[in-house]
Amino acid sequence: MPAIRWLNIHNIPAATAALRAVGVDPRGIPLMAGKAFSRAVLVSSVSAPAALILKQAMLSFSGDAAIHRDVITGGRQESDVLLLGSHKQLLALEQKLRGQPFGLRSIGAAVGDLLRKLAERRERVVCCGGGRRLRLERGRPALMGILNVTPDSFSDGGSYANAAAAAARGLEMEEEGAGVIDVGGESTRPGYRPVGAAEEWERLEPVLAALRGRGALISVDTQKAAVAAKALAAGAHILNDIWGLRGDPEMADAAAAGGAAVVLTHNRAAPAAGDVVADIMRFWDESAEIALKAGLPPEALIADPGIGFGKTAAQSLETLRRLEELAAYGLPLLLAASRKSVIGHAAGLGVEHRLEATLAVSVLAASAGADILRVHDVAAHRRALDMAAAMRPEWGSGEGETDDQ
Repeated sequence: MPAIRWLNIHNIPAATAALRAVGVDPRGIPLMAGKAFSRAVLVSSVSAPAALILKQAMLSFSGDAAIHRDVITGGRQESDVLLLGSHKQLLALEQKLRGQPFGLRSIGAAVGDLLRKLAERRERVVCCGGGRRLRLERGRPALMGILNVTPDSFSDGGSYANAAAAAARGLEMEEEGAGVIDVGGESTRPGYRPVGAAEEWERLEPVLAALRGRGALISVDTQKAAVAAKALAAGAHILNDIWGLRGDPEMADAAAAGGAAVVLTHNRAAPAAGDVVADIMRFWDESAEIALKAGLPPEALIADPGIGFGKTAAQSLETLRRLEELAAYGLPLLLAASRKSVIGHAAGLGVEHRLEATLAVSVLAASAGADILRVHDVAAHRRALDMAAAMRPEWGSGEGETDDQ
């Protein structure tokens, strides 16, 4: 009797590998790969006529589209639409919608763009300050080592408040595999004590001087434009702003003048109601617009969902569960969840016991498409990610390398 087993095929590389293993003619593989797995694509706020046409179109391909029941009865003039079909069926929808009315052509084009982003396994390149680049490949995220030059950070406050100790730890993290060292001179933990720009810069300056010129890129974690400008002039390559250019009104100009890459971190003064992932993407849209207007190129932008910032514990956990959706946004995705309170809430762990749980989050984040992981424990993460990549060869072999232009 023939053996029967299930294959976990969830992307084009996995489908291609399975078809090759069967011995399919190479010319047929591209035609068949998109039939091997399904997608669910949500289109928001579609007019009733367009929603009905989308449903009819998907049914014609043997797929489907879920719409509000009152659209069918004429009691609703607008609906979200959940497109359900194989990758290939959804690509066919793009073709069918060309020339259609009610905004359907643009919907089809957007669906096609999204599917191509999901299917591609291309290298991402982030343009950073000083003519440096950060090269990223799916499944092998770059590690951003956390270096808190503060006495009151939630996890390692005081450990590296001394400039010499901080510089030594930065160099150690580089040797452990960090492609980026993220240096912060002000704690941003809940209930943190703000410090002035002069005090923050006094903490940062000697550490940045010690790390400058090394192989790893330098990121500065600050929410003050004045500090950012000095750090970039001192050789920092990346600006990590917990307010996504929305706090200090001069931050975007400081980043553009310094030629830095910028981390756009989602944050709110208070948690927003509704779908947290939709809110994160709207925030990124607005932050990206600010960045582009200031003169920053799209290749300099990195998106961070802001775990623990402006969110309840439940919202942070929901964000972690839906990282694949966020990875499809289009910008390189940075995740900063290391030792954070969401892990303590979910696993019932004090901050000093969160390493293993953090590693679980990071490996799953790599699988979901995270490009950069901001972590305390660089060596442990390098080992865990190397093992995960060995188990998932379709991820590729890149390791978040840096280079000069």
